[in-house]
Amino acid sequence: MALTGMLLNGASFHGGCRRHKVLLSLLGPFLSNSKLYSSYRRPGAEPEKKLSWQNADFSFKKGFDHLKTQLSLLKKETQDYLMGPGGHPLSQHLLEQTRVLWQFRSQEDLNGWVISSDVEIGGKSKVYLKLGRNNQAALLYGTLNTEVPRDGETKYSGYCSMRSRPAVGSFNRKKYYDWSNFNTLYLRVRGDGRPWMVNIYTDPYFSHQKDDLYSYFMFTRGGPYWEEIKIPFSKFFLSSRGRVQDSQHPVWLDKTFGFTIGDKVDGPFQLEIDFIGLLKDRAHREEFAYEIYDKNTPV
Repeated sequence: MALTGMLLNGASFHGGCRRHKVLLSLLGPFLSNSKLYSSYRRPGAEPEKKLSWQNADFSFKKGFDHLKTQLSLLKKETQDYLMGPGGHPLSQHLLEQTRVLWQFRSQEDLNGWVISSDVEIGGKSKVYLKLGRNNQAALLYGTLNTEVPRDGETKYSGYCSMRSRPAVGSFNRKKYYDWSNFNTLYLRVRGDGRPWMVNIYTDPYFSHQKDDLYSYFMFTRGGPYWEEIKIPFSKFFLSSRGRVQDSQHPVWLDKTFGFTIGDKVDGPFQLEIDFIGLLKDRAHREEFAYEIYDKNTPV
């Protein structure tokens, strides 16, 4: 504790504000006080005379526990990598015909998903997610409202969505799914007759592509019976901010998955999801269903 205080005090004493911030970022896991990372001060409030590190509560136990957890995750990832693709032997990977990605049997399964609606832009739609009857499915339900917020800017409203959380590896590294061995999305759902949009979200490197989205339609028939839906990945088309793009490209099968409803019909909706999986259909040989062409053909 004394050594850490001397390091922080020395960094700020020599005028190294940048060094101070770098050192605080390195010691982040050992700190349990978030005031170190915020320089906000209310207008009219007197500046604090103490240095920022003097208000911190150093928790070495918390830091070491966090490090121990991340190292155990790294060990498991290394073992899975040495065993084969996806942590399975190579022979099993080559012969695999189906794979269940998500199934909903507990609250922990629901915690891997995020719901949102047009409330974020001032709308009035409502969406909820809970376990279904006998904890055998996920129930996504709510009310769709297409009333446009009166802010003078928004022109359209009325949507609700559900999407999976991004996969995270050890030390908060991004992980990507490997669906290259499959060509069809396989779902078992029970809806109320409304059409839905099945989305595969991209995670591009450039910021101007952050709204890119691969989508395809899912039509539910309603009624008391479950239905099994198969959607080839070749059918997914590229859109950005709700507009279908002229230049289409095959989907990259390593991103976040989700559902969206926005059929412009006010009223309640519900969708039960038993599981979401993958299928390798050897009879389906189509690589991409849409025409790929150059917008500016060279002369």
